[in-house]
Amino acid sequence: MRIKATVFAASAISICAVTSVWSQALIPQRTTPPPAKAAAPAPAPTTATAPVPAPAPAAIKANCANPNAIGVSRVVQIDTTGGPGFGFEHFKQLDFLRDKEVVLTFDDGPWPVNTPSVLKTLADECVKAIFFPIGKHATYYPEILKHVAAEGHTIGAHTWSHANLNNKKMTEAQQKEEIEKGFSAVKWALGTAPSPLFRFPALQHPPAMVTYLGERNISIWSCDLDSFDFKASKAGKIINTVMSKLEKNGKGIVLLHDFQKHTAEALPELMKQLKAGGYKIVQVKAKAPVQTIAQYDEDIVKGLKLPTVSARPLNSVVQTISE
Repeated sequence: MRIKATVFAASAISICAVTSVWSQALIPQRTTPPPAKAAAPAPAPTTATAPVPAPAPAAIKANCANPNAIGVSRVVQIDTTGGPGFGFEHFKQLDFLRDKEVVLTFDDGPWPVNTPSVLKTLADECVKAIFFPIGKHATYYPEILKHVAAEGHTIGAHTWSHANLNNKKMTEAQQKEEIEKGFSAVKWALGTAPSPLFRFPALQHPPAMVTYLGERNISIWSCDLDSFDFKASKAGKIINTVMSKLEKNGKGIVLLHDFQKHTAEALPELMKQLKAGGYKIVQVKAKAPVQTIAQYDEDIVKGLKLPTVSARPLNSVVQTISE
């Protein structure tokens, strides 16, 4: 989801990270409205695990229970050293998609009803996507985000509060905090570090933060085509927007929102049309998980202010004494 649409003119910039150089061209950016807030749930324990190697496409298809599913045609692994950028709206250099290939990405979750609905459709079609959750939402609904991970999707981050990091009133320290707390919150919710994949809210890319992400070895994800699902009042509009842009471009990284009700409604038909159009789904995985910063990991736990979770079983806490 994104704040109110605004058009900026921005010049091309080049980013030089410590370990590698990525030439990334910035182009006009837009804004979208911030998502709604919700009450926070009880905390979950955290543990760290090693990254799991990407399975071969043949193995994914073999595990698919639906013989008519679109499935995953190819799995790619991203080395995020130096903070490479992806998505033609802003970054031109690293175009890894072949003709008719599509990467599905979902922003602003996790969210009740809508995210589980999106997950069901993706599971029915044996498709994997990239999810860019908002840190606060991850702390509200950690079990939903765990479901995303359990389904084998790639999870990055989308800041702590969906703040526009191009806001001139924000200091550089505040911008970094938004980025780092977002990753730490996702780590807290999952119990393990997510992938070092980041999407700026409203696709607003402050040059200083692009450089910072390069230094942190976190890749930046724009998109090749925007569904504008946050503006759509009907599911059909989302489907038409995505398919018409794919027909024009021939392939692309698609920006959607699992936060949006109409997106969840549109997804089953969108999957059917992608398959009918001969499009193939590409799964993206990171070579290694993100390395979060201890200070922000601690800030997340301190800031939650949640009640202590009781380990006692229900029947030892609540008993029926009269009916």
